[in-house]
Amino acid sequence: MADESFLHNCLFFTANRLSRAITKIAEEEFAETGLSPMYGYLIRLAIGTPGISQKELAEKLSVAPSTLTRFVDKLEARKLVERRVSGKTVQVYPTDKARGMEEAIRRASRKLHDRYDAILGEESSTALTETVLKASRRLEQS
Repeated sequence: MADESFLHNCLFFTANRLSRAITKIAEEEFAETGLSPMYGYLIRLAIGTPGISQKELAEKLSVAPSTLTRFVDKLEARKLVERRVSGKTVQVYPTDKARGMEEAIRRASRKLHDRYDAILGEESSTALTETVLKASRRLEQS
């Protein structure tokens, strides 16, 4: 049998494995909203800051501007957000329909957090989140 230890000592492999595991849990917790977790977080940001620019949304969600545009296209088609152009800036506003979903989105987010806290332990969960955030920032700056 081949030595597979290199996989377990590789940040690329283990980060992708973690990403798949947490994405599965997040999708399960957000299922009741009918939204993917990323769409739910985008709506929360739009509700929290009506008129937020697409550029700012892309930065906050750590996605490419073209990816954010596709997200907004889909949410606009579902009548959950609307775009308004102000000069060269495209602003995103939540619709009443999105505002009506806010509590369900917040509940899904809380259930996600509670679920991984229960699996990992609250202290480990917090420490892991902080470590991953610091590491991703450092890698993005390099």
